[in-house]
Amino acid sequence: MKNRAAEPHRKEIVLQSQSEGSGSNQFQKIRAAVFEQGELMEVFEDEGGSTHMVGNIYRGRVENVLPGMQAAFVDIGLDKNAFLYVGDAIPPRFDEEDKAPIIQERIENVLKPRQELLVQVTKEPVGTKGARISVNITLPGRYVVLLPQVNYVGVSRKIQDNNERTRLKDLAAAAKPEGMGVIVRTLAEGIDGDEIKDDITQLVAYWQALLPKIPHVSVPGLVHKDVDLISRLIRDWIDQDVEKITVDQDEVGKILRKALRDIEHPAAKQVFVVPAKDLFANYGVDDEIRKALRSKVWLKSGGYLVIQQTEALIVIDVNTGKYVGQRSLEETVVHTNLEAAWEIARQLRLRNLGGIIIIDFIDMTTEESQKQVIEALETACARDKTKSQVLGLTQLGLVEMTRKKVGQTLLVRYTSPCPNCDGSGRVRGEI
Repeated sequence: MKNRAAEPHRKEIVLQSQSEGSGSNQFQKIRAAVFEQGELMEVFEDEGGSTHMVGNIYRGRVENVLPGMQAAFVDIGLDKNAFLYVGDAIPPRFDEEDKAPIIQERIENVLKPRQELLVQVTKEPVGTKGARISVNITLPGRYVVLLPQVNYVGVSRKIQDNNERTRLKDLAAAAKPEGMGVIVRTLAEGIDGDEIKDDITQLVAYWQALLPKIPHVSVPGLVHKDVDLISRLIRDWIDQDVEKITVDQDEVGKILRKALRDIEHPAAKQVFVVPAKDLFANYGVDDEIRKALRSKVWLKSGGYLVIQQTEALIVIDVNTGKYVGQRSLEETVVHTNLEAAWEIARQLRLRNLGGIIIIDFIDMTTEESQKQVIEALETACARDKTKSQVLGLTQLGLVEMTRKKVGQTLLVRYTSPCPNCDGSGRVRGEI
Protein backbone atom coordinates (compact mmCIF):
# COMPACT_ATOMS: atom_id res chain seq x y z
CA MET A 1 0.00 0.00 0.00
CA LYS A 2 1.47 3.38 -1.00
CA ASN A 3 2.43 5.85 1.69
CA ARG A 4 -0.26 8.53 1.62
CA ALA A 5 1.55 10.60 4.26
CA ALA A 6 4.40 11.15 1.79
CA GLU A 7 2.07 12.39 -0.99
CA PRO A 8 1.83 16.13 -1.72
CA HIS A 9 -1.29 17.48 -0.05
CA ARG A 10 -3.24 18.71 -3.10
CA LYS A 11 -6.54 20.41 -2.39
CA GLU A 12 -9.35 21.64 -4.66
CA ILE A 13 -12.53 23.49 -3.72
CA VAL A 14 -15.73 23.37 -5.81
CA LEU A 15 -18.49 25.97 -5.34
CA GLN A 16 -22.00 25.54 -6.70
CA SER A 17 -24.56 28.37 -6.56
CA GLN A 18 -28.27 28.03 -7.20
CA SER A 19 -31.41 30.05 -6.58
CA GLU A 20 -34.20 28.40 -4.61
CA GLY A 21 -37.71 29.45 -3.66
CA SER A 22 -39.80 31.99 -5.55
CA GLY A 23 -40.84 35.62 -5.37
CA SER A 24 -39.95 37.37 -2.11
CA ASN A 25 -38.96 34.03 -0.58
CA GLN A 26 -36.22 33.39 -3.14
CA PHE A 27 -32.70 32.97 -1.76
CA GLN A 28 -29.28 31.98 -3.03
CA LYS A 29 -28.06 28.57 -1.91
CA ILE A 30 -24.31 28.01 -2.06
CA ARG A 31 -22.69 24.60 -1.62
CA ALA A 32 -18.98 23.97 -1.26
CA ALA A 33 -17.06 20.72 -1.60
CA VAL A 34 -13.46 20.22 -0.45
CA PHE A 35 -11.35 17.63 -2.28
CA GLU A 36 -7.96 16.38 -1.09
CA GLN A 37 -5.89 14.11 -3.32
CA GLY A 38 -8.95 13.89 -5.56
CA GLU A 39 -11.20 12.52 -2.79
CA LEU A 40 -14.22 14.33 -1.37
CA MET A 41 -13.51 15.25 2.25
CA GLU A 42 -16.13 17.79 3.35
CA VAL A 43 -19.33 19.42 2.12
CA PHE A 44 -20.84 22.71 3.31
CA GLU A 45 -24.09 24.51 2.55
CA ASP A 46 -25.29 28.04 3.13
CA GLU A 47 -28.98 28.61 2.39
CA GLY A 48 -29.27 32.36 2.35
CA GLY A 49 -27.03 32.46 5.43
CA SER A 50 -29.61 30.64 7.56
CA THR A 51 -27.93 27.31 8.23
CA HIS A 52 -24.69 28.38 9.89
CA MET A 53 -24.97 29.53 13.50
CA VAL A 54 -21.57 28.86 15.10
CA GLY A 55 -19.89 32.20 15.76
CA ASN A 56 -23.13 34.19 15.96
CA ILE A 57 -23.36 36.54 18.97
CA TYR A 58 -26.65 37.12 20.79
CA ARG A 59 -28.07 39.03 23.70
CA GLY A 60 -29.82 36.42 25.79
CA ARG A 61 -31.79 36.00 28.99
CA VAL A 62 -31.28 33.21 31.54
CA GLU A 63 -34.46 31.12 31.75
CA ASN A 64 -33.45 28.31 34.12
CA VAL A 65 -30.46 27.69 36.37
CA LEU A 66 -29.91 23.97 37.04
CA PRO A 67 -27.52 23.29 39.96
CA GLY A 68 -27.85 19.54 39.41
CA MET A 69 -26.43 19.92 35.90
CA GLN A 70 -24.15 22.88 36.67
CA ALA A 71 -25.64 24.59 33.65
CA ALA A 72 -28.31 27.05 32.59
CA PHE A 73 -30.76 27.39 29.73
CA VAL A 74 -30.69 30.76 27.98
CA ASP A 75 -33.26 32.27 25.62
CA ILE A 76 -31.41 33.74 22.63
CA GLY A 77 -34.43 33.95 20.35
CA LEU A 78 -34.23 30.51 18.72
CA ASP A 79 -36.83 27.73 18.73
CA LYS A 80 -35.03 25.99 21.62
CA ASN A 81 -33.26 27.58 24.56
CA ALA A 82 -29.47 27.43 24.37
CA PHE A 83 -27.35 25.41 26.82
CA LEU A 84 -24.72 27.22 28.90
CA TYR A 85 -22.35 25.07 30.97
CA VAL A 86 -20.72 26.63 34.04
CA GLY A 87 -17.28 26.38 32.42
CA ASP A 88 -18.55 28.56 29.56
CA ALA A 89 -20.27 31.02 31.89
CA ILE A 90 -17.08 32.46 33.39
CA PRO A 91 -13.94 34.00 31.85
CA PRO A 92 -11.25 31.38 31.12
CA ARG A 93 -8.09 31.25 33.19
CA PHE A 94 -4.93 29.52 32.03
CA ASP A 95 -1.89 28.16 33.85
CA GLU A 96 1.70 28.39 32.62
CA GLU A 97 1.15 25.43 30.26
CA ASP A 98 -1.94 27.07 28.68
CA LYS A 99 -4.23 24.53 30.32
CA ALA A 100 -7.58 25.62 31.71
CA PRO A 101 -7.91 24.68 35.42
CA ILE A 102 -10.74 22.57 36.81
CA ILE A 103 -13.87 24.70 37.22
CA GLN A 104 -14.73 25.13 40.91
CA GLU A 105 -17.43 27.80 40.67
CA ARG A 106 -21.05 26.70 40.97
CA ILE A 107 -23.58 27.79 38.38
CA GLU A 108 -26.02 29.19 40.98
CA ASN A 109 -23.27 31.57 42.18
CA VAL A 110 -22.53 32.73 38.63
CA LEU A 111 -25.97 33.14 37.05
CA LYS A 112 -29.46 34.11 38.20
CA PRO A 113 -32.80 33.66 36.42
CA ARG A 114 -33.75 36.61 34.16
CA GLN A 115 -30.12 37.73 34.03
CA GLU A 116 -29.11 39.21 30.65
CA LEU A 117 -25.98 37.92 28.94
CA LEU A 118 -23.91 38.50 25.81
CA VAL A 119 -23.21 35.00 24.43
CA GLN A 120 -21.79 33.29 21.37
CA VAL A 121 -22.90 30.02 19.75
CA THR A 122 -20.14 27.39 19.94
CA LYS A 123 -22.17 24.36 18.79
CA GLU A 124 -25.22 24.32 16.58
CA PRO A 125 -28.50 22.77 17.77
CA VAL A 126 -28.80 19.06 16.93
CA GLY A 127 -31.99 17.04 17.15
CA THR A 128 -33.75 17.79 20.42
CA LYS A 129 -30.75 19.66 21.84
CA GLY A 130 -30.48 23.43 21.62
CA ALA A 131 -27.37 25.35 20.68
CA ARG A 132 -24.41 25.40 23.05
CA ILE A 133 -23.20 28.87 23.97
CA SER A 134 -20.41 30.65 25.83
CA VAL A 135 -19.96 34.09 27.37
CA ASN A 136 -16.36 34.06 26.13
CA ILE A 137 -16.61 35.90 22.81
CA THR A 138 -14.14 35.13 20.00
CA LEU A 139 -13.74 36.82 16.62
CA PRO A 140 -11.83 34.68 14.10
CA GLY A 141 -9.64 36.21 11.43
CA ARG A 142 -7.49 34.48 8.85
CA TYR A 143 -4.36 34.22 11.00
CA VAL A 144 -5.57 34.89 14.54
CA VAL A 145 -8.64 34.60 16.76
CA LEU A 146 -9.31 37.71 18.86
CA LEU A 147 -10.45 37.26 22.48
CA PRO A 148 -11.72 40.79 23.19
CA GLN A 149 -12.56 40.12 26.86
CA VAL A 150 -9.53 38.06 27.98
CA ASN A 151 -5.86 39.06 28.36
CA TYR A 152 -4.13 36.01 26.88
CA VAL A 153 -1.81 34.92 24.04
CA GLY A 154 -1.81 31.38 22.67
CA VAL A 155 -0.69 29.46 19.59
CA SER A 156 -2.47 26.61 17.78
CA ARG A 157 -1.28 23.23 19.05
CA LYS A 158 -1.01 22.06 15.44
CA ILE A 159 2.05 24.30 15.06
CA GLN A 160 4.61 22.00 16.68
CA ASP A 161 7.96 23.70 15.95
CA ASN A 162 8.96 25.36 19.24
CA ASN A 163 10.92 28.18 17.58
CA GLU A 164 7.97 29.01 15.33
CA ARG A 165 5.56 28.90 18.28
CA THR A 166 7.76 31.33 20.21
CA ARG A 167 8.10 33.65 17.21
CA LEU A 168 4.36 33.76 16.59
CA LYS A 169 3.54 34.22 20.28
CA ASP A 170 5.95 37.17 20.52
CA LEU A 171 4.51 38.78 17.37
CA ALA A 172 0.94 38.42 18.62
CA ALA A 173 1.80 39.72 22.09
CA ALA A 174 3.43 42.81 20.58
CA ALA A 175 0.50 43.52 18.24
CA LYS A 176 -2.50 42.96 20.50
CA PRO A 177 -4.11 45.73 22.59
CA GLU A 178 -3.71 45.67 26.37
CA GLY A 179 -6.47 43.67 28.04
CA MET A 180 -7.37 41.67 24.93
CA GLY A 181 -6.27 38.20 23.94
CA VAL A 182 -5.14 36.48 20.76
CA ILE A 183 -4.84 32.85 19.65
CA VAL A 184 -2.60 32.38 16.62
CA ARG A 185 -4.18 30.02 14.08
CA THR A 186 -2.47 27.19 12.18
CA LEU A 187 -2.62 29.19 8.93
CA ALA A 188 -0.22 31.74 10.47
CA GLU A 189 2.73 29.33 10.37
CA GLY A 190 5.51 31.06 8.42
CA ILE A 191 3.57 34.33 8.09
CA ASP A 192 5.40 37.61 8.79
CA GLY A 193 4.54 40.03 11.57
CA ASP A 194 2.83 42.66 9.40
CA GLU A 195 0.11 40.26 8.24
CA ILE A 196 -0.56 39.13 11.80
CA LYS A 197 -0.67 42.73 12.99
CA ASP A 198 -3.08 43.71 10.20
CA ASP A 199 -5.35 40.79 11.07
CA ILE A 200 -5.44 41.81 14.74
CA THR A 201 -6.04 45.47 13.85
CA GLN A 202 -9.05 44.60 11.65
CA LEU A 203 -10.61 42.38 14.31
CA VAL A 204 -10.10 44.98 17.07
CA ALA A 205 -11.68 47.67 14.86
CA TYR A 206 -14.68 45.43 14.20
CA TRP A 207 -15.15 44.71 17.93
CA GLN A 208 -14.89 48.40 18.85
CA ALA A 209 -17.48 49.26 16.19
CA LEU A 210 -19.77 46.50 17.52
CA LEU A 211 -19.65 47.55 21.20
CA PRO A 212 -21.86 50.69 21.01
CA LYS A 213 -24.50 48.74 19.02
CA ILE A 214 -24.95 45.99 21.63
CA PRO A 215 -27.14 47.94 24.13
CA HIS A 216 -29.58 48.79 21.34
CA VAL A 217 -30.27 45.14 20.45
CA SER A 218 -33.44 43.78 22.05
CA VAL A 219 -33.27 40.78 24.38
CA PRO A 220 -33.27 38.11 23.07
CA GLY A 221 -31.72 39.21 19.81
CA LEU A 222 -28.90 38.74 17.27
CA VAL A 223 -25.94 41.07 17.74
CA HIS A 224 -23.46 39.68 15.19
CA LYS A 225 -23.76 37.08 12.45
CA ASP A 226 -20.74 35.11 11.27
CA VAL A 227 -19.64 35.70 7.68
CA ASP A 228 -21.16 33.90 4.68
CA LEU A 229 -19.91 30.63 3.26
CA ILE A 230 -17.55 32.15 0.68
CA SER A 231 -15.91 34.36 3.31
CA ARG A 232 -15.61 31.40 5.71
CA LEU A 233 -13.90 29.34 3.02
CA ILE A 234 -11.34 32.10 2.46
CA ARG A 235 -10.85 32.58 6.19
CA ASP A 236 -10.78 28.95 7.31
CA TRP A 237 -10.16 26.64 4.36
CA ILE A 238 -8.11 28.22 1.58
CA ASP A 239 -4.61 27.50 2.83
CA GLN A 240 -1.38 27.01 0.88
CA ASP A 241 -2.43 23.47 -0.13
CA VAL A 242 -5.31 24.77 -2.27
CA GLU A 243 -4.25 24.51 -5.91
CA LYS A 244 -7.55 25.02 -7.72
CA ILE A 245 -11.00 26.51 -7.14
CA THR A 246 -13.87 25.77 -9.53
CA VAL A 247 -17.12 27.77 -9.49
CA ASP A 248 -20.20 27.85 -11.71
CA GLN A 249 -20.87 31.62 -11.74
CA ASP A 250 -18.72 34.52 -13.00
CA GLU A 251 -19.76 36.75 -10.09
CA VAL A 252 -18.60 34.21 -7.51
CA GLY A 253 -15.32 33.79 -9.42
CA LYS A 254 -14.70 37.56 -9.35
CA ILE A 255 -15.36 37.73 -5.60
CA LEU A 256 -12.93 34.87 -4.94
CA ARG A 257 -10.18 36.25 -7.18
CA LYS A 258 -10.31 39.66 -5.51
CA ALA A 259 -10.34 38.20 -2.01
CA LEU A 260 -7.42 35.89 -2.81
CA ARG A 261 -5.42 38.73 -4.39
CA ASP A 262 -5.98 40.77 -1.23
CA ILE A 263 -4.25 38.07 0.82
CA GLU A 264 -1.68 37.39 -1.96
CA HIS A 265 -2.72 33.77 -2.34
CA PRO A 266 -1.40 32.00 -5.48
CA ALA A 267 -4.81 30.34 -6.01
CA ALA A 268 -6.10 33.76 -7.20
CA LYS A 269 -4.82 32.68 -10.64
CA GLN A 270 -6.40 29.23 -10.32
CA VAL A 271 -10.07 30.20 -9.99
CA PHE A 272 -11.95 28.65 -12.91
CA VAL A 273 -15.54 29.28 -13.95
CA VAL A 274 -17.30 26.23 -15.41
CA PRO A 275 -20.93 27.12 -16.25
CA ALA A 276 -22.96 24.02 -15.46
CA LYS A 277 -26.50 23.25 -14.45
CA ASP A 278 -25.19 20.97 -11.70
CA LEU A 279 -21.47 21.32 -11.05
CA PHE A 280 -21.66 18.93 -8.09
CA ALA A 281 -23.00 16.19 -10.38
CA ASN A 282 -20.00 16.68 -12.68
CA TYR A 283 -17.68 16.11 -9.71
CA GLY A 284 -19.71 13.20 -8.32
CA VAL A 285 -20.32 15.04 -5.05
CA ASP A 286 -23.96 14.01 -4.61
CA ASP A 287 -23.09 10.37 -5.38
CA GLU A 288 -20.46 10.47 -2.62
CA ILE A 289 -22.97 12.01 -0.23
CA ARG A 290 -25.46 9.23 -0.97
CA LYS A 291 -22.75 6.64 -0.26
CA ALA A 292 -21.84 8.41 2.99
CA LEU A 293 -25.44 8.11 4.19
CA ARG A 294 -25.15 4.31 4.14
CA SER A 295 -23.72 2.29 7.01
CA LYS A 296 -21.46 0.13 4.77
CA VAL A 297 -18.43 1.71 3.07
CA TRP A 298 -16.46 -0.35 0.56
CA LEU A 299 -12.67 -0.06 0.43
CA LYS A 300 -10.79 -0.19 -2.87
CA SER A 301 -9.15 -3.50 -1.93
CA GLY A 302 -12.52 -5.21 -1.42
CA GLY A 303 -12.67 -4.81 2.35
CA TYR A 304 -15.35 -2.69 3.96
CA LEU A 305 -16.33 -0.61 6.98
CA VAL A 306 -19.61 -0.64 8.89
CA ILE A 307 -20.32 2.69 10.58
CA GLN A 308 -23.09 2.91 13.16
CA GLN A 309 -24.04 6.12 14.92
CA THR A 310 -25.69 5.87 18.35
CA GLU A 311 -26.79 8.50 20.84
CA ALA A 312 -23.65 8.01 22.95
CA LEU A 313 -20.90 7.10 20.48
CA ILE A 314 -19.84 6.11 16.97
CA VAL A 315 -18.95 2.45 16.34
CA ILE A 316 -16.86 1.41 13.30
CA ASP A 317 -16.16 -2.20 12.33
CA VAL A 318 -13.47 -3.19 9.81
CA ASN A 319 -13.82 -6.31 7.66
CA THR A 320 -11.66 -7.95 4.95
CA GLY A 321 -14.76 -8.60 2.82
CA LYS A 322 -13.76 -9.69 -0.68
CA TYR A 323 -10.04 -9.04 -0.11
CA VAL A 324 -8.07 -12.30 0.37
CA GLY A 325 -4.51 -10.95 0.10
CA GLN A 326 -1.57 -12.69 -1.51
CA ARG A 327 1.08 -13.95 0.90
CA SER A 328 -0.04 -14.25 4.52
CA LEU A 329 -2.98 -13.63 6.83
CA GLU A 330 -1.09 -10.96 8.79
CA GLU A 331 -0.21 -9.07 5.62
CA THR A 332 -3.85 -9.22 4.47
CA VAL A 333 -5.07 -7.96 7.84
CA VAL A 334 -2.54 -5.12 8.09
CA HIS A 335 -3.18 -4.00 4.49
CA THR A 336 -6.93 -3.87 5.14
CA ASN A 337 -6.51 -2.04 8.46
CA LEU A 338 -4.14 0.56 6.96
CA GLU A 339 -6.55 1.24 4.12
CA ALA A 340 -9.40 1.39 6.63
CA ALA A 341 -7.52 3.90 8.83
CA TRP A 342 -7.36 6.46 6.01
CA GLU A 343 -10.95 5.86 4.96
CA ILE A 344 -12.18 6.18 8.56
CA ALA A 345 -10.53 9.61 8.87
CA ARG A 346 -12.19 10.65 5.59
CA GLN A 347 -15.62 9.37 6.61
CA LEU A 348 -15.46 11.15 9.98
CA ARG A 349 -14.86 14.44 8.18
CA LEU A 350 -17.33 13.84 5.35
CA ARG A 351 -20.11 12.70 7.70
CA ASN A 352 -19.04 15.29 10.34
CA LEU A 353 -19.18 12.69 13.09
CA GLY A 354 -18.05 13.64 16.58
CA GLY A 355 -17.93 12.49 20.18
CA ILE A 356 -16.57 9.13 21.36
CA ILE A 357 -15.54 6.84 18.50
CA ILE A 358 -14.78 3.11 18.92
CA ILE A 359 -13.04 1.29 16.06
CA ASP A 360 -12.86 -2.50 15.81
CA PHE A 361 -9.93 -3.09 13.48
CA ILE A 362 -9.27 -6.67 12.38
CA ASP A 363 -7.19 -8.41 15.07
CA MET A 364 -3.43 -8.13 14.51
CA THR A 365 -0.92 -10.51 16.09
CA THR A 366 2.05 -8.19 16.59
CA GLU A 367 2.49 -4.92 18.47
CA GLU A 368 4.43 -3.56 15.49
CA SER A 369 1.39 -4.00 13.23
CA GLN A 370 -0.90 -2.41 15.82
CA LYS A 371 1.43 0.57 16.16
CA GLN A 372 1.63 0.95 12.37
CA VAL A 373 -2.16 1.10 12.01
CA ILE A 374 -2.63 3.54 14.91
CA GLU A 375 0.08 5.83 13.51
CA ALA A 376 -1.65 5.75 10.10
CA LEU A 377 -4.93 6.75 11.77
CA GLU A 378 -3.22 9.59 13.67
CA THR A 379 -1.55 10.85 10.49
CA ALA A 380 -4.82 10.80 8.55
CA CYS A 381 -6.68 12.59 11.36
CA ALA A 382 -3.95 15.25 11.60
CA ARG A 383 -5.25 16.76 8.34
CA ASP A 384 -8.64 17.34 9.96
CA LYS A 385 -9.24 20.95 11.03
CA THR A 386 -11.69 19.70 13.66
CA LYS A 387 -9.82 18.62 16.78
CA SER A 388 -9.50 14.86 17.21
CA GLN A 389 -7.43 12.56 19.42
CA VAL A 390 -6.52 8.90 19.03
CA LEU A 391 -6.30 7.39 22.53
CA GLY A 392 -4.98 3.94 21.63
CA LEU A 393 -6.04 0.34 22.20
CA THR A 394 -8.35 -0.89 24.95
CA GLN A 395 -7.91 -4.24 26.72
CA LEU A 396 -10.39 -5.69 24.24
CA GLY A 397 -8.23 -4.59 21.31
CA LEU A 398 -10.55 -1.75 20.26
CA VAL A 399 -9.18 1.65 19.24
CA GLU A 400 -10.63 4.60 21.15
CA MET A 401 -10.63 8.12 19.74
CA THR A 402 -12.57 11.36 20.07
CA ARG A 403 -13.52 14.09 17.59
CA LYS A 404 -15.02 17.43 18.54
CA LYS A 405 -18.70 17.82 17.67
CA VAL A 406 -19.08 20.81 15.35
CA GLY A 407 -22.31 21.51 13.52
CA GLN A 408 -24.79 18.98 12.21
CA THR A 409 -23.87 15.58 10.84
CA LEU A 410 -24.36 14.70 7.20
CA LEU A 411 -27.17 12.35 8.24
CA VAL A 412 -29.11 15.13 9.98
CA ARG A 413 -28.57 17.57 7.10
CA TYR A 414 -29.74 15.22 4.35
CA THR A 415 -32.24 12.87 5.99
CA SER A 416 -35.14 12.82 8.44
CA PRO A 417 -36.34 9.98 10.71
CA CYS A 418 -38.81 7.56 9.14
CA PRO A 419 -42.30 8.19 10.61
CA ASN A 420 -43.10 4.46 10.45
CA CYS A 421 -40.05 2.91 12.14
CA ASP A 422 -39.11 6.06 14.15
CA GLY A 423 -35.58 5.92 12.79
CA SER A 424 -34.82 2.31 13.77
CA GLY A 425 -34.57 1.18 10.17
CA ARG A 426 -36.51 -2.03 10.87
CA VAL A 427 -39.85 -3.22 9.51
CA ARG A 428 -42.10 -4.42 12.33
CA GLY A 429 -43.72 -7.82 11.91
CA GLU A 430 -46.98 -9.08 13.26
CA ILE A 431 -47.38 -8.76 17.03
